[in-house]
Amino acid sequence: MLENFWFNVKYGINHVLDPNGYDHVLFLMVLAVPYVFKDWKRVLLLVSMFTLGHTLSLVLAAYDIVSVNGKLVEFLIPVTILIAAIYNVFTAGKKETNKIGLLFFTTLAFGLIHGLGFAREFKMFAGTSENKIELLIEFALGIEIAQVIIVFVVLFLGFLFQTIFRFSRRDWVMVLSAIVIGLVIPMITGSDLLNAS
Repeated sequence: MLENFWFNVKYGINHVLDPNGYDHVLFLMVLAVPYVFKDWKRVLLLVSMFTLGHTLSLVLAAYDIVSVNGKLVEFLIPVTILIAAIYNVFTAGKKETNKIGLLFFTTLAFGLIHGLGFAREFKMFAGTSENKIELLIEFALGIEIAQVIIVFVVLFLGFLFQTIFRFSRRDWVMVLSAIVIGLVIPMITGSDLLNAS
């Protein structure tokens, strides 16, 4: 029982930290980069909204409630990362307005899209499992653990660059967001959806 629990949690952790599927990491980077350690509650809430969205799509897929076009989802995932990164570039260094509700809603929606990208693989993993909900909760716990690790690393790097290397907060957000933009544009232009003949 405990062995199964850890297997499913580890599966969730590996899903996020998979070097071949680094889109998840890129999204978390642009999500966390505008913040510092004292904002940890807000960042944790944002990350949890993303996990919730991700898990909801897996529930919908596991129970055959939704079926999606894989090529469309694979195209939309880097688009969500690009939108978040561009948003950072345009808002870096500006006083934060109280659009928190919109930010949480957008993060939840982006989580749904990212989850749909993994739905087919998750369905195969769940197979004919009797207890899909338990499996989903354990998998979601693994995702949350991995996401908290990534966010901590991003906040820690932000702390280093802003205190030791004297980067301004605005420059740090701009540089990291620009790097992510550079990484996701080829993912978008190389997608099967755009290159379908």
